[in-house]
Amino acid sequence: MSVQQRGGNVFSPSLMAMAICLATSQAASAAETEAPTTIELGATQVSGQQLGEITEGSESYTTGSMKTATKLPLTLRETPQAVTVITRQRMDDQAMTSINDVVNATPGLFLNYSSGPGRQGYTARGFDIDNIMYDGIPSGYNGVSVGAQPNLAMFDRVEVVRGATGLVTGAGNPSAAINMIRKRPLDEQKITLTGAAGSWDDYRGELDASSPLNDSGTWRGRVVTSYRDANSFIDKAEQDHGLFYAVTEADLSEDTSLTLGYSNQKDKTNYFWGASMVGLDGHHLDLSRSYNPGTDWENKDQEINTVFAELRQRLANDWNLQVNANYSEQDALFSGSYQSRWTPNTLARTVYQASYDENQAGVDAFVSGPFQALGRTHELVVGASKRIYDMTTHNYSPYDMNWPINAGKPNFTRTNNQREVTTQDGFYMTTRLSLADPLKLILGGRLDWYDYDNRDGDGDYKVTRNLTRYAGLIYDLDDQYSVYVSYSDIFTPQKEKSTNATPLKPIVGKNYEVGIKGEYLGGALNASLALFRVDQENRAVQIVVPNCPQASCYEASGEIRSQGIDFELQGALTENWQLGGGYTYARTHTIKDDANPQKVNKQFDTDTPEHLFKVTTRYNFQGPLEKLRVGGNVSWQSRMYNDIKLADGSNYRLKQGGYAVTDLMAGYRVNQHLDLQLNANNIFDRRYYLSISESVDYGGDTYGAPRNMMVTAKYSF
Repeated sequence: MSVQQRGGNVFSPSLMAMAICLATSQAASAAETEAPTTIELGATQVSGQQLGEITEGSESYTTGSMKTATKLPLTLRETPQAVTVITRQRMDDQAMTSINDVVNATPGLFLNYSSGPGRQGYTARGFDIDNIMYDGIPSGYNGVSVGAQPNLAMFDRVEVVRGATGLVTGAGNPSAAINMIRKRPLDEQKITLTGAAGSWDDYRGELDASSPLNDSGTWRGRVVTSYRDANSFIDKAEQDHGLFYAVTEADLSEDTSLTLGYSNQKDKTNYFWGASMVGLDGHHLDLSRSYNPGTDWENKDQEINTVFAELRQRLANDWNLQVNANYSEQDALFSGSYQSRWTPNTLARTVYQASYDENQAGVDAFVSGPFQALGRTHELVVGASKRIYDMTTHNYSPYDMNWPINAGKPNFTRTNNQREVTTQDGFYMTTRLSLADPLKLILGGRLDWYDYDNRDGDGDYKVTRNLTRYAGLIYDLDDQYSVYVSYSDIFTPQKEKSTNATPLKPIVGKNYEVGIKGEYLGGALNASLALFRVDQENRAVQIVVPNCPQASCYEASGEIRSQGIDFELQGALTENWQLGGGYTYARTHTIKDDANPQKVNKQFDTDTPEHLFKVTTRYNFQGPLEKLRVGGNVSWQSRMYNDIKLADGSNYRLKQGGYAVTDLMAGYRVNQHLDLQLNANNIFDRRYYLSISESVDYGGDTYGAPRNMMVTAKYSF
C-alpha cells in the first residue's frame, strides 16, 4: 500500500531528494569511479497538495488535514475552531523532548508551574487542560499528582484544538484538546542515530529504526529508543528519561490494516515539589537561580507501560471503520518536601510521600463516509467510546507540616490506600452538510454516562445521558479565505453536594467563536484570526444554611468567563522559509459568585498571563550555502501577580512583569547522512520567574533557565 493510501501523503520533496541521492550514489558505485558526484535539484514547488496528516519528512510547520476537532478529516481552514499542529520538523528544529516544550511553543497555551517546578499544569483560555489524547483517545491528566510528560521521540505530531472540546473528549474543562499522534512504520528502511549534548551535563541518545518486515512491504515495523541523563542549573538537581517504543503495522488485505504498539517510559527527578519562598513582607528574596530549596532525599520516580492497537477497515461506497484501543499502567513514587511557615515566623518543611497505581483504558470505534441528500454529497461520522480511569493512592506517614528544616528524611510508613474508579461511556455523531458550494454546516452531538466510584469511602456520583453539542458554519469567500462561526461545549462532573445531599449538576463550559481563516500556496501556509468567548457555569459555591446534612453545603451559582482574540500563522512563507506562531489575548474573570460578590469582575487567575505571543521560524539557504539553515523563536508573555496576605492583615502584590525569551538555532547538513544542529536558548540570559508565590507560608518562586546551549548530531542511513 502506498504512502498516499495510508496517510494522505504523496511523494514529498524531501523523500524525492533522498531517492535521487541514493540512486546517484548507487550509480556512481557501479561505475567504480572516484570522481565527485554533484547533485543538482530543481526548485521545489510549495504546495499543500504535498501535505497529508503525517508530518514526518514533510519539512513543514503545518499539515494537510487533522481530525482532532470533529473526527472528520478537515484541513485547518475547514475546521471552525482555533487549531495548531506542532509538526515533527518543528519539534526537531527547536530540539523539543517533552510535551512541556510543545506547550511552551503552542500559541494560546501556558505552561503553569504554580504547583511546583516538576508538577506542571497546562492552561488554555484561562482553564486547566485535564485531558491528553493519544491517537484520538482521551487520557486523564493531573500534573499536580501523577501527570507524566510524554516523550516526543515516539510522536509524529501534536494537534491542539483550543476551546471546549467535549465532542471528542467527553468530560473536561473548556480549555483545549492536546492530541499526541504516534509515529508509524515507514515504507522504506531507515535508521537514524541521534546524539545531543548540552549545558549542565545534559546528554541524550536516540535510535529510530523502521523497515518493511517482508518482501512485499505489507508488514512493517519501527523501534524508537531514547535515553536522557541531565543535570540542571539548579544545584544538585538531576533528571533521567528513558523510552522504548515499538510499533508494527500490517496490511491484512487491500481493505484492512492493523497496527499494534507498545511503549515503556521511565522518568526520574529529585527536584519537583518545593520552590523558593518569599520574604515575610511578601517580596521576592532574589536568590541565586542555582539555589535548591529541596533536600538530597527527594525523589519523583515514574514508569508507564502502554499498549495500543488500531484497526482500519475500508467498507463499501467509500465508507471506513476505525477502532482504536489504548491501555496504560503507571507506577509512581513521590517523596518530597517544601519549605513552609505554617507556624508564624518559623521556617520548617512540609514532608510527604505517596505511591500511585494509575491504570487508564480507552476504546473508540467509529464509521465514517459520504452520503447523498438533496442532490449534494455530505459526510457523516457515527461512533462510540469507553474510558476507565482507575487510581489507587498508597498514603504514608508522616505527612508533617512542621518537619525541622535541616532534619533528614522521615521514616515513612505506609498507612492506608484509597482507590477511585471513574468510567465514562459515550455515543457521538458528527456530520458535515454541504448546503451550497461555498457553505458547509458541521453539526455534532454526544451522549455520555459518567460514573465515579470511591472504593474506600463515600462521595460516589453519576451523570446520566449528558448531552454535548457542537455546531460550526463555514463560508468560503473565495479560494483562499473562509469565515466561520462555531459553538461547542463540554461538561465537568463535580463532587460537591447541595442541601438535599445530592451532587450538584455538572459544570458546563461553552465556547463561542467567530473567525476568518486563510489558506495560501495550496495549503502550505495557514492563517487564522478568531474572537472567542468561553463561559463556565454551575461552579460550586459554598453556602451557609441551617441543618446542612453534610460537612458543607453548596449551590451551583458560580460563573467564569474568558474572552479574547486568537491570531495564528503556520506553514511556508516561501519554499525555503517556514514560520509558526501567534498571539492570544484571554481575559478570564468571574461574572457571578453569589457567595463572594467581591470577586465579580475580578481576574479569575492572576498568576496566568492574559497576553501570549510566540513565534518560531526556520530559513534554508540556497546556492553556495544550501547546506545551512538558521532559525529561532521568541516567546513573550504579559505580567503575572498574586496579592499575598501578610501577618498584619495587609496585602502585598507580588509581580513578575512581562518578559520575552529569545532562542536561536543553526543547522548544517554535512552530507545526505549527517546533520548537525546548535540550539542556543535564552540568548540574552533573561532573568525571570516561571511561577510566583501565592503566600508567605509556602514557596512558589521558580526561575526560568539561564542561557544554555544544545548540540545535536543526527546520522541517517
